[in-house]
Amino acid sequence: MEQSVLLTGAGGRVGTAILDDLAEDYDWRLLDREPLTGEYAETHDSVVADIVDETAVREAIEGVDVVIHLAGDPRPEAPWDSVLRNNIDGTQTVLEAAVDADVEKVVFASSNHAVGAFETDERTPDLYRVHDEFRLDGTELPRPGNLYGVSKAAGETLGRYYHDEYGLSVCCVRIGNLTKDHPPVDYERGQAMWLSYRDCAHLFDRAIEADYGYEIVYGISDNDRKYYSLERAREVLGYEPRDNSAAHE
Repeated sequence: MEQSVLLTGAGGRVGTAILDDLAEDYDWRLLDREPLTGEYAETHDSVVADIVDETAVREAIEGVDVVIHLAGDPRPEAPWDSVLRNNIDGTQTVLEAAVDADVEKVVFASSNHAVGAFETDERTPDLYRVHDEFRLDGTELPRPGNLYGVSKAAGETLGRYYHDEYGLSVCCVRIGNLTKDHPPVDYERGQAMWLSYRDCAHLFDRAIEADYGYEIVYGISDNDRKYYSLERAREVLGYEPRDNSAAHE
């Protein structure tokens, strides 16, 4: 029997990458604050709701097995009032509803911005190059580079709380630079943290299927240039990325 999955923020880039590969693999319920258009809206159950609308979120989450939580303000320069409402309050609303609805697991879209301040002037640009062996592996404390990153670190901590307090399985994916077809041109940082659309879909597929308690993993392709470790994603989720930004240089 197909697992049922609620996908919040379904109309964004990450949601599109997931659905492009996995639309037929699960029983999807798609939630976005704006009405969805296109084939996925026509072939799947769609809900128009604000992520901080507790009643609407609870109705959307009822009866699903897994939640992939992407919704929020994605702007790195987003102001505090927006990230507090959309990213922190919205994530808490989803996690609380997931516990009450006996959802098995929540996959939370975190971000490279939760650890952006590791990229110091002293460490870059060598950090983005093949010869540099520095790696972040998910065990380090957050080090946000902006208020958006603060909100993603807060979401990770909320996930930790709901796992420890209620036994909810939570996987936080620190997503890199998601672009379709090829990595950014002439942008070393983007190449080092590139995530292809098909690797993105595969990673979230594994997060739906794997067994875990609480995890933080990095969402990038298997780039020669990298300063995020993929070992935890491989070990715990069975992630096997197929793409590499070096193939496009």
